[in-house]
Amino acid sequence: MAQNNRIIKKWSMRDTKHCIVVPTDLDQKYSRGVLGIITGSAQYPGAAVLTTSAAAATGLGLIRFYSSSGLAHLVLHTTPSAVVQPGKVSAWLIGSGIPSDKYLNFSTWLRHRWFKLAYLQSMPTLLDAGALELAGSLEQPTLITPHSGELSQLLTQRGVPVSVEAIEGDPKKWVQVAASTLGVTVLLKGARTLVANDEILIELPVATPWLATAGSGDVLAGIIAALIATNTINILNDPNHLAQVAAAGAFIHSSAAKIASRGGPISAEMLVTGISGAIIQTLK
Repeated sequence: MAQNNRIIKKWSMRDTKHCIVVPTDLDQKYSRGVLGIITGSAQYPGAAVLTTSAAAATGLGLIRFYSSSGLAHLVLHTTPSAVVQPGKVSAWLIGSGIPSDKYLNFSTWLRHRWFKLAYLQSMPTLLDAGALELAGSLEQPTLITPHSGELSQLLTQRGVPVSVEAIEGDPKKWVQVAASTLGVTVLLKGARTLVANDEILIELPVATPWLATAGSGDVLAGIIAALIATNTINILNDPNHLAQVAAAGAFIHSSAAKIASRGGPISAEMLVTGISGAIIQTLK
């Protein structure tokens, strides 16, 4: 089945299982994936904590947190296994909790000392929040994770004016338009998350409404980025694998919410505690 020449895929737990890389007795921390994280700001310091703790809970070899605004002590308080020294990575997570008006375009981002390193280490990259403006500017496989408001602003700036209401009225159309216009893989956050690139459109099951809470998107970014770091080789070899990993991360995020919620309200912090259980459930 195709729409606009894209294959439509209904995502399942079985699909998610194929994107979880289970370590063997031959693995060590560097072979299991190294994630570089540039997140958080003075305005939104919690994003740095949530992205790193979610990534660590998802499972990977090492997290390198690139500190700005004095956030290292907050991150290390909750994720002491993270390191705050630069080095080689196998994937990047950039932008969560960074205001969209701080780095308005590619040239201003290049003045960010840590982004220069990310730009030179051309590894699969997740762009969120304040880094969405970089969509289409990087040579490496790139995933963006906007909600409808962010996507409306981004597309309008790129010469495709569209309102938030239009995107919410036909998200399948606009996630595909965004993927084609921006030349990246797009995960559009919502009650039913959608993922699209030039070849496929993936539909996730409807998530619990309790996920509509502050910091939930930061946790999602951390989960997906960890999966990207552990799937780097497959992503570099298969253009569609980044979309599949993004969908797997969204599925784990939703499953973690159900585990943490048990039918009641949850916080982003509670979401993190449900990630391991969601992965165990998926691997059974």
